[in-house]
Amino acid sequence: MSVSRGPLLALSALLLLAAGCSRAAPPEFGAPQAWVEVTAAGFELRATAKDGTCPTAQIDGRPTEMAVRSTQSETFPAICALAAPKGSTAVSALGHVWKLGDGAPKRIVVIGDTGCRVRDLSAQDCRSATGWPFARVAQLAAAKAPDLVIHAGDYYYRESPCPFERADCRNSPYGDRFDTWRAELFDPAAALLAAAPVVFVRGNHESCKRGGDGWARLLETRPWAGACQEGGSSFVARLGDLSLGVLDSSVADDRDPKPRGVEVMAAQLDRVRAGLGPGESFLLTHRPIWAAVPVARVGPLPPIFVGLNATEQAAAKGRTPDQVSLVISGHVHHFAAYTFGPTRPAQLVAGEGGATLADSDCPALDRTPLKIDGMEATKVNFARYGYALMEKTETGWTIEAHDLDDKVVLRCRLKGRDLPCDPG
Repeated sequence: MSVSRGPLLALSALLLLAAGCSRAAPPEFGAPQAWVEVTAAGFELRATAKDGTCPTAQIDGRPTEMAVRSTQSETFPAICALAAPKGSTAVSALGHVWKLGDGAPKRIVVIGDTGCRVRDLSAQDCRSATGWPFARVAQLAAAKAPDLVIHAGDYYYRESPCPFERADCRNSPYGDRFDTWRAELFDPAAALLAAAPVVFVRGNHESCKRGGDGWARLLETRPWAGACQEGGSSFVARLGDLSLGVLDSSVADDRDPKPRGVEVMAAQLDRVRAGLGPGESFLLTHRPIWAAVPVARVGPLPPIFVGLNATEQAAAKGRTPDQVSLVISGHVHHFAAYTFGPTRPAQLVAGEGGATLADSDCPALDRTPLKIDGMEATKVNFARYGYALMEKTETGWTIEAHDLDDKVVLRCRLKGRDLPCDPG
């Protein structure tokens, strides 16, 4: 039986046209972004690629090619990376230059817990500068011209669609994809990311079950492994005579110190301890090792606190080197400073960067002493949005807690492991 070719050709053309119309358009990721982060090897320039092409970069004025770190997916652009050789003084890309100091930083901005919470039926006012003030916090902090920025973790909060299309989050991006990360971090923090290199600490919101893909592609210091890796994002950065031991406490349970969790954190602490230099050292971990969270407040009475983190506390026993004077964390959405005496490092909590504040705390200073992990702590805490500014002095460090009016709410002085604080 013979069949005329005319109808077949017409049918084929229609099928090809339909296939072409149904083909998904290539994803759009907006203008390229660039930032500099601190790794165990030094400073590394990161950037998003445009149409798979890495931007042009320079190290000390010399053109240098960036390499693709992770390839493009449906939800993330290709990410490019360029490690700056030791002794480099500047790196540039996309029209911006970052100065790279070869000594210890003298001025450090500390922020944490900065994203806009949209999860299930709870939604922060992501469109309001007062409801979600991270952009204001970042601008104020950038104006201090820091040598270094420490982000104590929890970048990704928009985990669910805006509930009932509420006005405060309508059309907000959500889910672990680049447009969400851009809205959560890169757009509001543009001035701060341009001001100085950043140490990115992994938070519990960046666990593999939550924002892990974005973390692994964008901010993780380890090479991209093709997928999110749980735990182990620990390293030591030596900046002059200051060592920063960065721990990954993203899955360290606050309440239940299971043997496996303690083992994971103990191994990280052992690695970090072996890599610290002879000078002063800070530990950076999203979940505080020796702090507490306000869980209830009745009228004018001080908040009722519950201690955390049981997993890290168990792992830290016998593993805290003498040169560690301070632990820097977020996780609790307020500012707090703890002093335990010479046998334990002081603990700083700076989790007031933009996510919903701890509703059981209050704006006024609270100095109610606490006993944490067997030791009495001199403590001060308050819940106001802002950032912390650390400045090196001849005798140690000053640590100022700034609010959204850029007023100094609290001024602390770190000398050894002593961290006394007074109203600003």
